[in-house]
Amino acid sequence: MSRVRLGLFSVTVALYLAIVVAVLGTTWLVQLDWQVMLFRPYKQWPAVHGFLDAFVVLGQRGPTAVLVAAWLGWRSWRQRTLRPLLALGFALLTLNASVGAVKIGLGRLGPHYATEIGSAELWSGGDIFPSGHTANAVVTWGILAYLATTPRARRWLSVIGAVFALGVGATTVYLGTHWVSDVLLGWAAGLLILLGLPWGEPAIARVEAFLLALRDRFMTAGAPVSSSSPSPAGQPVSTRKLVGSRVPAQEPGNGARTALPRTADEAHAPASRY
Repeated sequence: MSRVRLGLFSVTVALYLAIVVAVLGTTWLVQLDWQVMLFRPYKQWPAVHGFLDAFVVLGQRGPTAVLVAAWLGWRSWRQRTLRPLLALGFALLTLNASVGAVKIGLGRLGPHYATEIGSAELWSGGDIFPSGHTANAVVTWGILAYLATTPRARRWLSVIGAVFALGVGATTVYLGTHWVSDVLLGWAAGLLILLGLPWGEPAIARVEAFLLALRDRFMTAGAPVSSSSPSPAGQPVSTRKLVGSRVPAQEPGNGARTALPRTADEAHAPASRY
């Protein structure tokens, strides 16, 4: 965790808390929410409605997770490491837990379901604050830059991730599905996950080591065991096939002598002429 990253994390935490306090206190931020909602951007610029309705899918959890996981899965296979996939899983799990807890805890209603003009619409059974689409866009596209292996790739992917994250957040306000403050908190929530990922690297490394060890154990258990065993020491003759035996011969004046059995090597050796 570098000093710059730690400083950005601290600033983002302060911004996150300031947005929550501003909504809880029904301050100028809630008034801005209502002004934009009553302006109805989707009616002011209907020509781009179709395009933006499709563009907002780039912040939807299911499609983006599948798309990014496919790319990171290919990278994991090429680099022989599970870290890219595990980092994505860790980031999405942390994001869903943190954003989901705030959504349920505050229970804010969205613009289309608002009941009282000027109200923050809190604790009414909603699940709109912070914007999940926005936070998800920040994490899923931003993690590509986090995992980039070269400075150039990191710069380009950071720009692309920022465009997608900013665009998805603004699109939800245009469509009227989120308040402005929902999007601001969604940006902060997603950025906190990305900035805090280095703290999760030790856990990611432990999970990777466990999974690789489990894979190796499984592969070893499934390997065939050889039934052959080396011959006992001191018995080299037993490992070679004996081929026949010579008939005992009588030599004049020397008595009977019995020849030892010949080995396979000796059987094929040329007979001595002398």
